[in-house]
Amino acid sequence: MDILLSMTDEELVASYAEGNNCAFEVLLSRHKQSLFSYILYVVRNSDLADDIFQDTFIKAISTIKQGKYTESGKFRAWITRIAHNLIIDYFRQERHENTISNDEYEFDLFNNSKLCDDNIEVTMVKTQVLDDVRKLVEFLPESQREVLTMRYYQELSFKEIADKTGVSINTALGRMRYAILNMRKMANENRMVLSMS
Repeated sequence: MDILLSMTDEELVASYAEGNNCAFEVLLSRHKQSLFSYILYVVRNSDLADDIFQDTFIKAISTIKQGKYTESGKFRAWITRIAHNLIIDYFRQERHENTISNDEYEFDLFNNSKLCDDNIEVTMVKTQVLDDVRKLVEFLPESQREVLTMRYYQELSFKEIADKTGVSINTALGRMRYAILNMRKMANENRMVLSMS
């Protein structure tokens, strides 16, 4: 087990793909806290977050076992993207179940050309999250604010951020993680509600 703890994410994925179930346990323990926190931050419901968290790892397991995992060096970003897509699917299903058809109205929000770059669910999630974090970004240390701004507002990958700021990808990821932790702490201290509604 000690040898597994010293492996990179990519080595653990390869080991798991070859049948070593302990390798996936290490991956899970390494990323579960940050992934669950991200899901909970977006959906604001612990039971729902737990369901999406479980579905995320089930999908990851299936993808790795089928030999379809190809995101070299980006396991955390990959698994976060799976979670993000499942969240979007949930909101899409909720909207479908809880809204009437908009076909009868002259103005069709979901076919508005201004919103065609992203699907409507992605646009709604992004807009809300960006509005929420904008209030707190100003109070972050410069290095964290820089990474967060590049990631959320300029939509750069962590590799691009690392190249632009002259740091490693791990350092860029670390700064983003601390930026999010700091904003969550500030939100709690100031009783701010960062919600999807």
